[in-house]
Amino acid sequence: MKIISMIPARYSASRFPGKLMQDLNGKTVILRTYEATKATNLFDDVFVVTDSEIIFKEITSHGGKAIMSIKEHECGSDRIAEAVEHLDIDIVVNVQGDEPFTEVASLKKLIQVFKEDTEKQVDLASLMVHITDEEEIKNSNTVKVIVDQNNFALYFSRSPIPFPRATDVGAKYYKHKGVYAFRKEALLDFYRLPMLPLEASEKIECIRYLEYGKRIKMVETNVQGVEIDTPEDLERAKKLWK
Repeated sequence: MKIISMIPARYSASRFPGKLMQDLNGKTVILRTYEATKATNLFDDVFVVTDSEIIFKEITSHGGKAIMSIKEHECGSDRIAEAVEHLDIDIVVNVQGDEPFTEVASLKKLIQVFKEDTEKQVDLASLMVHITDEEEIKNSNTVKVIVDQNNFALYFSRSPIPFPRATDVGAKYYKHKGVYAFRKEALLDFYRLPMLPLEASEKIECIRYLEYGKRIKMVETNVQGVEIDTPEDLERAKKLWK
């Protein structure tokens, strides 16, 4: 299999504009993420795909590979799909540009899903982290996921799922980490299919796969890292980097 990584990178993030160009202990957030992804040595190639000339120049001026998006896109998956449509690849791993702490073990687990899936039952794989903090479970910025007994995703939501009507049944809560591995065909299907009501309501792009019957294998990881969505997240990331 030919496996590449794509890092979608928008400059104008709604909650924290320009966050990918913020300084993270001597280098920008997006450059940290690109270098961390390259350093895993898991991929045949790594690209940043962006609509921003600023981000494009930031990566290429440091010897990295970047692709300018031709079109405006609603989400990262659309941006990646445009970039890989004519590339000869099998699997593409989407690493979020605002997650500079992505590490090797979790990515290896995602890739292993496809190496073991000889009958091609899995359309995409993604990461989840067990969470217990009540505030995080209730936080609408934290996307939660519930899975079946084989760790295939049943649903994603910004609400607490499962709803804790009974608290003594041992239900666990999992946070969805925005790192995906796609079969190229599934990603292109996503690109061509229109958004449906559940995705539009929750503003969670992977719901589109479920609404169209795709199978998402979730892989548990213990690595939380820091997703940089706010200035406060950036300060946490600086402390963690040290």
